[in-house]
Amino acid sequence: MATSKPNQTTANEVLLYIPNLIGYIRVIFTLLSLILMICIPDLWAFAIILYVSSFVGDLFDGMAARRFGQCSTFGGLLDMVTDRCSTAGLLCALSNEYSGQPSFVLLFTMLIILDISSHWCQMYSTTSLKQHHKSAEGNKGRFFLVRWYYLSYPFFGYCCVGAEFTYVTIYVLSRVNASSGDNIDGYNAILKTLCEYVLLISVPACA
Repeated sequence: MATSKPNQTTANEVLLYIPNLIGYIRVIFTLLSLILMICIPDLWAFAIILYVSSFVGDLFDGMAARRFGQCSTFGGLLDMVTDRCSTAGLLCALSNEYSGQPSFVLLFTMLIILDISSHWCQMYSTTSLKQHHKSAEGNKGRFFLVRWYYLSYPFFGYCCVGAEFTYVTIYVLSRVNASSGDNIDGYNAILKTLCEYVLLISVPACA
């Protein structure tokens, strides 16, 4: 008697996985936010809402993948590429904001290079060992900060959220200063003070 073959997941089914659908929305939100930041900076508040929504979506696509058993290589790749491109795009927007200050432009450029190269090295070194880049096995024997980063969820979360919110807050400060000039009103003064407090908490995550 012939045995039935187990159902094989098709490529089209993977493309329509719930976490991947969330990933597509993240891509759209990120692209729209960057377009607004660079081309229509007067809508910076809406741009920030879109960008932060895309960033928060990174949490929900992972939750959905585990909840519905829809983890996939494509989903992992989509998530990683979206994260790296989002951060690089935001740093490009910051370079545009501070285009008149070469030292800041150089800083943001170096951060882009560091972000992409460090993640690529980590991915390559662990996949060559056939391990996930966040797994304990893949990070065994590595520098203790690398192990803490990937194995301690609170530390990992602080570094990821802190770095992104540092860049977002610097962008907000730039727009507040640009719109206020020398005559800053009450609302912008409060917003500026709030941003400065956020930076005190978030900047160490970039170290």
